[in-house]
Amino acid sequence: MDDFLRFSARTARFTYGAPRAFSFGDDGRLLWFLRSSGPADAHDSLWILDTATGAETLLADPRELAPGPGPLPVAERRLRERTRLTAAGIGSYALSGDGRCAVFALHGRLFTVAYEAEAQPAAAGAAGAAAGAARQPREVPAAGPVFDPRPNTDGSRVAYVTDDALYTAPGGRVSPDDGARWGVAEFAAAEELGRSRGHWWSPDGVTLLAARVDETALQRRHFADPAHPELPPEDFAYPEAGGPNADVQLWVLGPGGHRVRLDWDAERFPYVCDASWESSEEVLLTVQDRLQRCVLLLRADPATGRTRELSRTTHPQWVDPLLPGTPARLPDGRMLTAADTAGGAARTLALDGRLLTGDGVQVRCFAGVHQGRLLVEAGLRDPAEQQVLLIDPDTGGFDVLADDPDVPTVHSVLASAGTLLLTAAGREGVRRTVRTPDGREFTPADHAAPLPWRVAPVLERVTEHGVPTALVLPRGHVPGQRLPVLVDGYGGPGFQDVSAEPRRWQHRQWWADQGFAVVTVDNRGTPYVSPAFTHAMYRGFSEVTLEDQVAALQALGARHRDLDLGRVGVRGWSYGGYLAALAVLRRPDVFHAAAAGAAPTDFRHYDTAYTERYLGLPQEHPEVYERDSLIPDAPKLTRPLLLMTGLADDNVHPSHTLRLSRALTDAGRPHQLLALPGVTHMTPDGTREKLMALELEFFRRELAG
Repeated sequence: MDDFLRFSARTARFTYGAPRAFSFGDDGRLLWFLRSSGPADAHDSLWILDTATGAETLLADPRELAPGPGPLPVAERRLRERTRLTAAGIGSYALSGDGRCAVFALHGRLFTVAYEAEAQPAAAGAAGAAAGAARQPREVPAAGPVFDPRPNTDGSRVAYVTDDALYTAPGGRVSPDDGARWGVAEFAAAEELGRSRGHWWSPDGVTLLAARVDETALQRRHFADPAHPELPPEDFAYPEAGGPNADVQLWVLGPGGHRVRLDWDAERFPYVCDASWESSEEVLLTVQDRLQRCVLLLRADPATGRTRELSRTTHPQWVDPLLPGTPARLPDGRMLTAADTAGGAARTLALDGRLLTGDGVQVRCFAGVHQGRLLVEAGLRDPAEQQVLLIDPDTGGFDVLADDPDVPTVHSVLASAGTLLLTAAGREGVRRTVRTPDGREFTPADHAAPLPWRVAPVLERVTEHGVPTALVLPRGHVPGQRLPVLVDGYGGPGFQDVSAEPRRWQHRQWWADQGFAVVTVDNRGTPYVSPAFTHAMYRGFSEVTLEDQVAALQALGARHRDLDLGRVGVRGWSYGGYLAALAVLRRPDVFHAAAAGAAPTDFRHYDTAYTERYLGLPQEHPEVYERDSLIPDAPKLTRPLLLMTGLADDNVHPSHTLRLSRALTDAGRPHQLLALPGVTHMTPDGTREKLMALELEFFRRELAG
């Protein structure tokens, strides 16, 4: 590897040392977060910023609490895969209801730490200044390796999971021994539905709402590490498209063994997307039907288990999950839901069914209520940018709270009781500002390495569909010098590649500096252009993805004559790997070499919630799944193809890549295969950079001259 790749690997792609996992506590006074000590430190510690003083305090250092590396419980390791977490040390934490206490697991051990406000004596003639004091972290005895600990309202009790059973400390086991998994999120919820937890404390701190997960109907998927044949294989329950899902129930577990099951039509609405306590007398839960065309917000009575529908959101194809914060009930009782404007031109919010904004605002997230108005993240101009708005819930009028109209920037926000954390990510890097209700501002320290390059990709919308594209050229490129093209992207639903966020362009600049014109295309099906743009991929992964990628590439070639369309490579991982393999199998006239990593080569073997949302049930639409499978295309391969897979990948199982490799071998089609023992879907610990070096050799060889 060269210096850049070594630097990227050492800093975890420039993330070590950056603060993350922000949460407000104590009515917005305290800002909790995780951060390591610097760009080469992988171990995140727990910190707090007290907005009364602006001071940061280190609350828990994992190396002091648990010196030396230790194994993660299997449930913790798999949840980190679901949430794409690679940092060591304290991976996550949970706050008490009052936001003054946090708990976390460290190598299966349970710790708690508190921060308390103290009144400081005032100097003569001055007002007293509020300060705070941190207690030393305390280890809490547990029944076994701890997973997903969560404190109650005042931090006096902690609920946690060990060996698929739910416990409290103090207390003991609170879930029955009935063969089910208690207090956890099943695979589909954690990977595809945005719910990574399975238990919730009531506001009174004595009762728990818990998920009961029965996976006995699911198939088991197995992993064995061929580099360590002495170790037994691992297995886990996997919901394959068209097959059974986990049976998920919600139960109220009260004192003295009292139990009440929440009652809704779980056969029709099997997916639990969210749950929360509104009060000790009311639970709110969000459920979906299997094809995700209907989303219900339900009110549940924890005493009886009876539920009542509060809102219903429907779509003839699927209800797009990418509007976090909805559905929601506002403090005045009105219901806030996601909605589309006429013809799917824009994603907006509806208040009791009334649309709030028009086609010029693409709402992306509801972040809460601030100063009586709705705080949202939205796009007003190019999809690569994002602004923060305050929308009047009565008129739909809005003010822009955060924007950089002259420089493409992605703005985001976190809010609590009038205090804001505003984040701006653009060409100059990332800046974070804490703004208090009285106008004071603080900046949480960022110890990450500065990004090596200030990359300004050329952002353009092309084709009749207005497809977002980005072009990165070598630094110092001389116009008139023809360059081979490298298409580097994802192309799948749920992820935006062409964004002003700066970190994602560093590796593409490295590729460009190796002598390529790097092209990234957000084809139809990707988010944030419009609902109609996103839904265009419905039951058409391969056709829509490839059509837009080819059309965009040709449009860019016509605009930028230095792009040599006679030498085009394509690379990607996950859905991007699917795109790469698809490109050389079906359009070898356009794409001349491909490096495909972790490609889902046959969606009949991918998970239920993701696949069925876009393609329907394989039993009802077998032709859709056959059309989008790469296996039948194996005999058509005429271009160089490098296949890569991690043998410990529990998201896109290595069998996807191996099935395609076997089909290619059976058809007599030469190809290359890299099967990586112990490597997961996230390619951590420098694996991605090592693969990039190998891919560079491949593309230089195959696209030469």
